[in-house]
Amino acid sequence: MWPVPSSRTRLIVALIMACVITACDGDQLAPDPASPAFSAAAAPPPGLVALPAGTGSLSFWPYTGSDFSGTPQDPINLVFSGRADPRAIRAALFALSGDRSAFGFPAVAPFTCTWTDAIGDLQTGYGAERGWVGSAVQLACGVFGPVRFHVRLFQAGPLTLGSAHFELLIPGTTDHQVLSWELAEQLVTADLARSGLLGAAPAPTPPINAVPAFREIPPTIYNLLPADLRAAIGGPAGPVSSPVGISTDGRATRFDLAGSAPAAGGTGQRFVIDFDQIIPRPFCAAGGEFLHAEGPVELRKDVRVNPSGALVSEFQASGRLRLTPVDPATGAPVGQPYEAEVSDHQVTRYDDGGGQVEGFAMQHELPQDVAGRGRKTVRLKVGPGAVARYDQDIVCHP
Repeated sequence: MWPVPSSRTRLIVALIMACVITACDGDQLAPDPASPAFSAAAAPPPGLVALPAGTGSLSFWPYTGSDFSGTPQDPINLVFSGRADPRAIRAALFALSGDRSAFGFPAVAPFTCTWTDAIGDLQTGYGAERGWVGSAVQLACGVFGPVRFHVRLFQAGPLTLGSAHFELLIPGTTDHQVLSWELAEQLVTADLARSGLLGAAPAPTPPINAVPAFREIPPTIYNLLPADLRAAIGGPAGPVSSPVGISTDGRATRFDLAGSAPAAGGTGQRFVIDFDQIIPRPFCAAGGEFLHAEGPVELRKDVRVNPSGALVSEFQASGRLRLTPVDPATGAPVGQPYEAEVSDHQVTRYDDGGGQVEGFAMQHELPQDVAGRGRKTVRLKVGPGAVARYDQDIVCHP
């Protein structure tokens, strides 16, 4: 028999339930069994905005997505023009120390972080000149957890679009909860100001996306944050009983890049996350089904710069989990345990022709072909030449 969960475990159950309902996490949307599998015809998303670019203007979508449906995931809050190659932005940030005290940031973690390549789900963006583009370059200030700053860059013709957020790793999972858009935007602004790349002072764009908030922090997460972190993200000082909106002024910060940075080499990271949580069954659920999922998930990412200057990365995550049907209120088993395999494989490349990304994620309940078991696969491919494909397949065995 599994022990009755502690108060912390019950808190995590509520936290993950809230994530599934509200699609928390800057990296991963909650699985939706009702979503049809589709291959996009790469139609533009609704709600494009325009900003000056060169002698004209560029229209783009002021959000990121997880596919090509036009469903917004994160707001675009960074816009780069001029010498705006994502590789140059990466190199400039990599060269910086963690001392931001001259810009008003306290000399304590997480504000003393340094930049590296980020592990994160692939996302999509859109610019009228190049159509759909992918997050071929992802950067993180800080390690995978407990908190970090995370930036995705999308090269969309003469502009490079960026989405930055400050986020918390949900304990015992591989998912993050976004805490702030504005704090991440401010930190990136400070770092670019000391990078030597700027040809002009950073300036805000006109309003381009949602105000006064976009997405929410569930109270079960917010109430765990220490007081100084609540203050840093501009949230209520005391405990809350309802979700806290993630504040945004609806504007991006625009950077005109004119300088250059020393070349940055490759990076590598490997670690294991021990999954041990009660979660809603993510697919093939009859309703109200919960699983105690436990087991190690190994994550690995390698980024290299090849002789031609192309930035190439490969990410893999894999694990074999033990799943036990449980009553979420008590943690008591209500069915026999079984196993599942999970994996995620991403390959990205950014070169002079732009960025390209390809990902394949899989969740298989084992053994296969058993009544009530299922599998889910998601494929995403975005690249130059109007390559834009997304497929989601869910198979449930009756």
